[in-house]
Amino acid sequence: VIQTAALFPDQASARLESVNRPDLLPKEGGLNVIQTEKFLTTGQARRMNDMLTNLEKDTGFRVRVLCQNYPNTPGLAIRDYWSLGKEDQKDDKYVVLVVDQFGGRGNSLNFNVGDGVKFALPNVFWTRLAGKYGTTFYVKENGMDVAIENAIEAIVSCLRNEDGYCTAPPEEGQSLKSLGLK
Repeated sequence: VIQTAALFPDQASARLESVNRPDLLPKEGGLNVIQTEKFLTTGQARRMNDMLTNLEKDTGFRVRVLCQNYPNTPGLAIRDYWSLGKEDQKDDKYVVLVVDQFGGRGNSLNFNVGDGVKFALPNVFWTRLAGKYGTTFYVKENGMDVAIENAIEAIVSCLRNEDGYCTAPPEEGQSLKSLGLK
């Protein structure tokens, strides 16, 4: 699992300075997609937000997306906004996709995964997903928005999978039904 220092600094594999900027969060609550760096169009963000709301309603899995450009990030403040990663928290069925290009170095897609998701989507899934859609080459060839959409669609498809388990991202071109859309 790829960790993100700005959200969970004690778990970070790369040492970036912690940030706590609640002023960068939207005033309205309940958004599943937050962009301090605009990688998605308004329409893409709205459709993704709706897809993730439906996923949570249908399955209980909470998937969130934070698009940022470190250090322009809400950082630790996002945990309170989304009520995630608290020590005494019983709900650990969450995934946070943090999208950050880090100046074109490294993988653009970083995942923070709650323990309640790791049976359905084990560590190898996240490594393969990041390796498929988060590489500099993939983003350059397809665009950051396509990388984000494909990664989220893969996560949603796997969490809705009848088997309840995925070790690799599904092939592109998912049906709308498999994504919880009618």
